[in-house]
Amino acid sequence: MPKYDHLAIEPKWQRYWDTHQTFKTPETLEGPKYYVLDMFPYPSGAGLHVGHPEGYTATDIVARYKRANGFNVLHPMGWDAFGLPAEQYAIKTGTHPATTTANNVANFKRQLKSLGFSYDWAREINTTHPDYYKWTQWIFLQLYKKGLAYIAEVPVNWCPELGTVLANEEVINGLSERGGHPVIRKPMRQWMLKITEYADRLLEDLEDLDWPESIKIMQRNWIGRSKGSDIVFELPDRKETIRVYTTRPDTLFGSTYMVLSPEHPLVDVLTSEDHREAVKAYREEAARKSDLERTELDKSKTGVFIGAYAINPANDKQIPIWIADYVLMSYGTGAIMAVPGHDSRDWEFATKHGIEIIEVVSGGDITVEAYSGDGKVVNSGFLDGLDVPAAKEKMIAWLEAQGKGQATINYKLRDWLFSRQRYWGEPFPIMFDEQGNHHPLPEEKLPLHLPEVEDYQPPKTENPQPPLSKATDWVQFEEDGTKWRRETNTMPQWAGSCWYYLRFVDPRNPEKAWDAAREKYWMPVDLYVGGAEHAVLHLLYARFWHKVLFDAGFVSTEEPFTKLINQGLITAFSFKDDEGRYVHADLVDFDGNKAIHKETGASLKFQIEKMSKAKGNVANPDHIIHEFGADAFRLYEMFMGPLEASKPWNTKSIEGVRRFIERVWRLVMHEEGEGLNPGLSDGVGGPELEKLMHQTIKGVTEDIEGLRMNTAISKMMVLTNTLTKADAKPRVVIETLVKLMAPFAPHAAEEMWSALGHDRSVSLESWPQYDEELARENLIQIVVQVNGKKRDILEAPAEIGKDDALAKARELTRVAAHLNGCTLIKEVFVPGRLINFVVRPNKK
Repeated sequence: MPKYDHLAIEPKWQRYWDTHQTFKTPETLEGPKYYVLDMFPYPSGAGLHVGHPEGYTATDIVARYKRANGFNVLHPMGWDAFGLPAEQYAIKTGTHPATTTANNVANFKRQLKSLGFSYDWAREINTTHPDYYKWTQWIFLQLYKKGLAYIAEVPVNWCPELGTVLANEEVINGLSERGGHPVIRKPMRQWMLKITEYADRLLEDLEDLDWPESIKIMQRNWIGRSKGSDIVFELPDRKETIRVYTTRPDTLFGSTYMVLSPEHPLVDVLTSEDHREAVKAYREEAARKSDLERTELDKSKTGVFIGAYAINPANDKQIPIWIADYVLMSYGTGAIMAVPGHDSRDWEFATKHGIEIIEVVSGGDITVEAYSGDGKVVNSGFLDGLDVPAAKEKMIAWLEAQGKGQATINYKLRDWLFSRQRYWGEPFPIMFDEQGNHHPLPEEKLPLHLPEVEDYQPPKTENPQPPLSKATDWVQFEEDGTKWRRETNTMPQWAGSCWYYLRFVDPRNPEKAWDAAREKYWMPVDLYVGGAEHAVLHLLYARFWHKVLFDAGFVSTEEPFTKLINQGLITAFSFKDDEGRYVHADLVDFDGNKAIHKETGASLKFQIEKMSKAKGNVANPDHIIHEFGADAFRLYEMFMGPLEASKPWNTKSIEGVRRFIERVWRLVMHEEGEGLNPGLSDGVGGPELEKLMHQTIKGVTEDIEGLRMNTAISKMMVLTNTLTKADAKPRVVIETLVKLMAPFAPHAAEEMWSALGHDRSVSLESWPQYDEELARENLIQIVVQVNGKKRDILEAPAEIGKDDALAKARELTRVAAHLNGCTLIKEVFVPGRLINFVVRPNKK
């Protein structure tokens, strides 16, 4: 028998697909279409690990399936290649980021091709290429023209030693994650995008999307729309006032102190001389913390009294003003009214600092903890006796009548900080005149190329300067007698990934970002698959840009992604020695349930964790593909469990799906000699096998449509086992099985299809069709009794198990009526014949 040799078969068919452009996207803009898209990757130096291809495999199965069903399919791939890692590598090694990026892209592409994904590589894009970022710059200019891009001074995390601004996630305990250098909060001139203008639409349009509810909740929480009231607190003997926003105006009588952000502009004005030193020290300490650290729920609630008071408008009492780092200037007004009786954060702060706590909503014990539930309002003058909703309305009406506040809708969402002090990013198409006014670069002069620089390190100066400031010949220029200065910040990595799905519909167009007819045909994306780490910001930013483009008439849909799936995390065992150091998985053996260090013989602790190079538990797909084959790899990733679920990797388990491929191979090929299996026969092998074939076609079809790849594979395994045991090997059934396998294990399917005498690629064959009557399961009738008396008949598949049968029987209307109000004593199940529920009526 010709052995199933994946090392020969898989490269052969990858070359065939490339040569024949088997997966080229049709140019026609007629007929049914399906746009299936992966969240395109950042090509890191480490390459793929086995977790990355999970989503790619699922989308590839869908793409191949849809092509077989007559759809024009757009299934592209590209590279989100600007960003910090390449720049950091350049600083460390002196290698230009473009060189690093090109090498990483080549490696990623090699790995993806080795897995046999049916991408249309003719549509490959790269965010770092000028012919791509030309249009990123163009989109920025559309935002600029609509007044959605502006400059503001905002606080950022500045690391003087690294000479760069750091994201919140890159700051740990006031130190840079890389190098452990001090980080301070510092106001800097930044480009901002007015995403807040689209807050309502971003929120409301979520309702019609076929997205996981968990992702929608995350988006809603990030936008954070809330109804409440602005309230004005006057200051004794001063003209200034402090404005706060609260969702609980009903608790105003319980406000016993105020808190300002350390950055609030009134802190300097209001702080008394006696408290100035303490306030200064606290503000310096707060400046060394990131926003994430400052707002952690379990952090100690620190603060300093500034020696000033505000007047509570509800009762005219003077309340002390504190500063505390858990209040951020970038959220709300940078000031809060603190109601410790009914807010847990305020309660902790008041308890720690000895501030009065007043109950204004009954129902809890505020000596033990804050009470945030409903109840009757107390200790609140004209609100006493009302429930919370009515008290809110009455307080807002009173504040408006007194000129001390008004009903307000507020958002947690803040405008998007769009500048980065990096080299490796898109230059802004902006220039400044000698007076410092900004002007857009004319569109006909795009792209504005990223200049070459020898030194990518930002200047280590007290006043932060981006690396591009060193490209003086590029920054300063003269045109028509006017002197100009270019913007030296670059765009964030988010920019290129905000719109890449649109460029894929027309990637080689030099005149436009995309052709209108092509956009109208292909958009929206029908299926978008990617990791949950992009569940908030990438999706929010892409939706924002898309809505701006829709309003400007450049796209035909209000939303870019119709259906979204987040694939689950693939985890793996990690191992630690007694000192808590990670041990690479290659150095570990198992002795029963014990993990043993191969070299030292020491016992190791182990647990399931996210794959990480630092933990030594990353499995390299190159090794898996070489040993078991890409088809086995693909099948295993899909067979591990539901696509959305997290699941642990186990290389040894791949052997099982590899054996499945070999069993199908033996159905086609001669077991002892060359050529085809001599047992191949005409016909369908009898009514039972014919029925199973149609049931398998239906099951696999429905499972792919529902993205249940694991159960689709199970159904093909059942058919394979049945065929293996059968005396006759009906050719029509085996060819159907090969077609069903083709999206999952395309290389093996191509080789078997060719061996079966077909000249055309199996990837171009039509999807098998099933007969609904033949696909119907064999049903049996089971008598259902309650206390021995027949109440109904359950129709169920012949192979139904006890638990399923009992569950379905309980749902029968006439049975449920006799079970209600009773205690179940016993359940009797006679397979294929009888169910009897023994019950006892409950006492009234």
